[in-house]
Amino acid sequence: MGDYARIGKALEFIAAEADSQPELDRIAEAVGLSPHHLQRVFTQWVGVSPKKFLQFLTLERAKACLASSASVLDAALDSGLSGPGRLHDLFVTHEAVTPGEYKQRGAGLVITYGWAESPFGDCLVMATARGICGVGFAGDAGRDATFADLAGRWPDARFVENAAAVKALARTMFAPRPDDRLQLVLYGTPWQIKVWEALLRIPRGALVSYEDVARQIHAAGASRAVGAAVGDNPIAWLIPCHRVIRKTGAFSDYHWGRPRKLAMIGWEAASGERAPIAAAGD
Repeated sequence: MGDYARIGKALEFIAAEADSQPELDRIAEAVGLSPHHLQRVFTQWVGVSPKKFLQFLTLERAKACLASSASVLDAALDSGLSGPGRLHDLFVTHEAVTPGEYKQRGAGLVITYGWAESPFGDCLVMATARGICGVGFAGDAGRDATFADLAGRWPDARFVENAAAVKALARTMFAPRPDDRLQLVLYGTPWQIKVWEALLRIPRGALVSYEDVARQIHAAGASRAVGAAVGDNPIAWLIPCHRVIRKTGAFSDYHWGRPRKLAMIGWEAASGERAPIAAAGD
């Protein structure tokens, strides 16, 4: 196992054990590295130490983020992030399928798919000629279950594996400062798409509540329906449903596993303090 895979495993371990506040020795043992080696490689790759990363996953920090979430969202809207453009530090644009295309259930559509490594474990990416239409992660049930989950959203499409194309997409998706534009294709009901578009407005590193999202789409009181749409998000990470938590500050469940959600939140929080990339090897 190389350093890349070990750091990904460390992220998930810290997230899974955050409540017990694991010491460096315990984290290092879990990923098969010496504490000194883990400290050095983790800090170089993530941008902060394992201890600092763990601090990003505390309830107190989550509450502080929520306290400022309304102003953060308003600022995002004021800066033009409500439409196509640079969203959450990625060049992401999106379009929704038409009602007619939605009814066709993917009939006549060719979807390219494949698996790639990511900071959060094995990642399944699906894309049409118009853009990325699915992103998910392998969980305890294995890759087949993840594929069935995403493919089931386009039941009549034809799926063609292309590992090389997917790995190229993944490099951009998880790059600290991606340069390439990513196009998303949203396949869902009008309500779901409205919620997913709201999620795209949440800035990187911010945390908001389900109530905040409902307010932004002028559906105050519909937080439960918002939660259902968030849970049905078919494009994990790029549509950042991991940035939505409960108004109490508690980290709610996540379709791809709560530890992975915590790892994503910590990763993005750490990116705000990350040293310039040019200095990473210093």
